[in-house]
Parts: sequence; C-alpha cells; structure tokens
Amino acid sequence: MGTLGNVGKALGIAGGVVVAGLAYAHLETKLFRVRRATMPVLPPGQRPIRVLHVSDLHLTPSQRTKQAWVRSLAALEPDLVINTGDNFGHEKSLAPLLDVLGQLMDVPGAFVMGSNDYHAPTFKNPARYLLPDARVVREDKVALPTESLTKAFTDAGWVDLDNSRGLVELRDGRTIGLVGMDDPHLDRDIMPEPGRAPGEEDAVLRLGVVHAPYKRVLNQLKDDGVDAIIAGHTHGGQLCLPFYGALVTNCDLDRRRASGLHGWPGARPDREGGEDSTWLHVSAGAGTSPYAQVRFACRPEATLLTLTASPK
Repeated sequence: MGTLGNVGKALGIAGGVVVAGLAYAHLETKLFRVRRATMPVLPPGQRPIRVLHVSDLHLTPSQRTKQAWVRSLAALEPDLVINTGDNFGHEKSLAPLLDVLGQLMDVPGAFVMGSNDYHAPTFKNPARYLLPDARVVREDKVALPTESLTKAFTDAGWVDLDNSRGLVELRDGRTIGLVGMDDPHLDRDIMPEPGRAPGEEDAVLRLGVVHAPYKRVLNQLKDDGVDAIIAGHTHGGQLCLPFYGALVTNCDLDRRRASGLHGWPGARPDREGGEDSTWLHVSAGAGTSPYAQVRFACRPEATLLTLTASPK
C-alpha cells in the first residue's frame, strides 16, 4: 500500500474514533446514576437524615428516559429534598417538570434558582466554556415561567431560599435552618442580613444552598456559620479526562471541586487540614444544555446525602 493509502487509512481510523467518542459522549447523557455520600454534620446522638440533592435537570418535554429516572428518585424515600436550580431545558418544560417532581414535592424541601430557571438555553460556542468567564450577554433571551415554578414549589411546602433564610421541618419533627442566595452566575446573589430564621434556635443543623458555587458566595455562607453548603451548576465539568478530571467548572471554583464532597476553603472537615473548613457538596447534575448534549467520564446524577452524627 502506498503512502497516500496509509494516510487515508490512518485518517479513516481517526475519524472512526472521533465518531465513536461523540456517540458515547451523547449516550452518557442518558446513563443516570444515584451517587451516595455521607456527611457527619449532625450533633452527637442524632439519627441520620437522608437528603436528596437534585440539580441541573435541564429538562425538555422530549426527554422520556430522564423523566422516568427523575420519577424513580421518590423510591429513595429521602427525608429532605434540596433542588439547586437549572430545572428548565425548554420553555415548554413546566408541565413535565411538575409531573416528574410531583412525588418528591410531597417531601419537605427547599430550592434556589439557576440561570436556566429564568431564561431558556441559547446556543453558545462550546469553546467559550474554556474561558475564565464563559458568560454571554444576550438581548434575545426567552423568558421562562419562573414565577409559576416558584409558586408550585412553595405551594407544595418547599422553602424558597433565593436571597433568603428559612426553616424546614422534617416529618419526624426535627428542624433544619437554611440560608440561600439567588444565582451568582447571573450576579443575582445577595447574602441575607445576619441573623437566623424564626425558630432556628432548635434546629439540628444549618445548610447553605446556592446554584453556582462561586468563591464569594461560598465564603459568605461559611462566614454565616453553616454546617454544610450544597450547590450545583458545574455539571461536574461535563467533559472530564482520565487522570486529569474536569476541564472546567464554568465558575471560579477550582476543578478539583467540580463535583462531589469536599471542604471549603480547605480540606474536608474529617481530614487533616480541614479543621476550619465547612462541608461542601457540588452536584454534577442530571442534564446538559440542549445545545451541548454530551458528557464524558461524568455521568448525570442525583446525590443521596446521608447526614450522620459527628464523632466529635
């Protein structure tokens, strides 16, 4: 075989690898999983609390597989549901969203909004995600039914934590203090005035909740004295490389904390160097933008966090 033939064969193989890689990356967006983690944050002697963290659904009306999976999460029987935003993937998604979240909305819960709860996703150059600030200012954004979603959540008893403090009562009578902020990715975050929600003096712990884990809001929540912070937004990087991890976080959080259980600002509180840290959980989320339906080495997820008594 001549040189041109060898080159052609090599290009053909390379092209096949690229096509196969893209096909798998699209397939991975449907390989949903429930990740489980344990946080020892409760006072000694407290019974465990199961918290289901749902984030970044980016749901569209046609995503039947995702809808069935979200419905199935109710079988986990959580004590508390935390939704960290970016529920919409399409302007017509309100009805399917409320349908698939219906059983979970019967559970005590709290929520904050993300950018894709205010405006529908738009096409962006994928290369922008590699920039330090990937945000794009557009004048042609399609407004979403944010108020209708908020009303449905609050009517179900979920606590709206957008720039607010709150208190949630579990079915066993225990209470959890909450503080949250609206989406920092849209610069909508305003830290609530110092203080505590009414009745919070008897709470078994305090949680901070936010969509995008920008450093400024993590610092504010830590300074407020929360026991743990729960966030989403990053998609876990969405595209990860073996032995390297996430390429980006789409905010100023470091790549190492793109998803999973960590400490802020140092190591995890249960590890050396984490004595002054607060627990931080970042969800890789369950969806993607409809204009970038790929994931690699970063499966879509919800997390069941089991809060246990601290050994201290």
